[in-house]
Amino acid sequence: MIYANPSTSQSSEQIRSLSEKIALHQALFEELRTEIGQHIVGQKNLIDQLFIALLCNGHVLLEGVPGLAKTSLLQSLSSVLNCSFNRIQFTPDLLPADLTGTPIYQPKSESFKVKKGPIFASFILADEINRAPAKVQSALLEAMQEQQVTIGDETFQLPNPFLVMATQNPLEQEGTYPLPEAQMDRFMLKIHVDYPTKNEELAILRKHVNPSNKTVLKALLEPQDLLNIRALVEEIYMDEKIEHYIVDIITATRNPSAYGMSNLSRYLQTGASPRGTLNLARAAKAQAFLENRAFVIPEDLHRVATCVLNHRLQLHFEASLDAMDGRTIVQQILATLEVP
Repeated sequence: MIYANPSTSQSSEQIRSLSEKIALHQALFEELRTEIGQHIVGQKNLIDQLFIALLCNGHVLLEGVPGLAKTSLLQSLSSVLNCSFNRIQFTPDLLPADLTGTPIYQPKSESFKVKKGPIFASFILADEINRAPAKVQSALLEAMQEQQVTIGDETFQLPNPFLVMATQNPLEQEGTYPLPEAQMDRFMLKIHVDYPTKNEELAILRKHVNPSNKTVLKALLEPQDLLNIRALVEEIYMDEKIEHYIVDIITATRNPSAYGMSNLSRYLQTGASPRGTLNLARAAKAQAFLENRAFVIPEDLHRVATCVLNHRLQLHFEASLDAMDGRTIVQQILATLEVP
């Protein structure tokens, strides 16, 4: 496979300088992985995908059965980044004010004082988001999009960094309020969490059953450090051929017949939005950073495309009849399109 020479648009000196900066900061992420690994067994791909969301100022939707350490993972990530963490259990009787906060009347001063809700933390676990009604989901997603909350006549900025990891249980659908497609599109990544392997399960048993194995994670980065690294990721070089490849992937989700994939047309109702295009490009840059590279290659796109795009595709009923889902369709598109 031949990759475009990154020096065609940027000088070799620029690439070399950027590579040195990336190598320095990428080593910090290796330390983060090691530190988180003291508490979380396995889940390397999930940890990397959370890193990608952090580096791109995005949010994550997780789908998996209960008990797969989703809460523990986000808590561990907040600890090593020295950020605040709140877990919100979404229930049918939850109100938007339970999330964002509300003005409280103070009799002594005869005035209202805002009591901030649990949304005011850097890391938010929105547990079983589809159990709350649409107005609560909308309150959360507004905070995700604007990174601010309006309570009464006051507007409050949320912390930076700010990451929401929402979870859905794929097995139990009774009493749930599925997220509309427009709201699903607000999540940068949708990740399907699988069971651990047999060896990982054994390691989990030994680590958490024995009290002597409990560890306290130490903070390795400060929030400002993460913001500086984000700026560095934005500088990662993306060749024009890679840009065209991204657009081809997105367009193929909307009109697969134009790319020789007529067999997919009957499954797809609508394809990915332009937000999907931007998120795919940003995620590819973050993946290149994690691979200690100053430029994007097609493999970076292949690593992130499924979790960036699978939830952005609306499928016809025929797809479920043929056991086709968004992940399978994205993988078929990647396998069919010509790689630059």
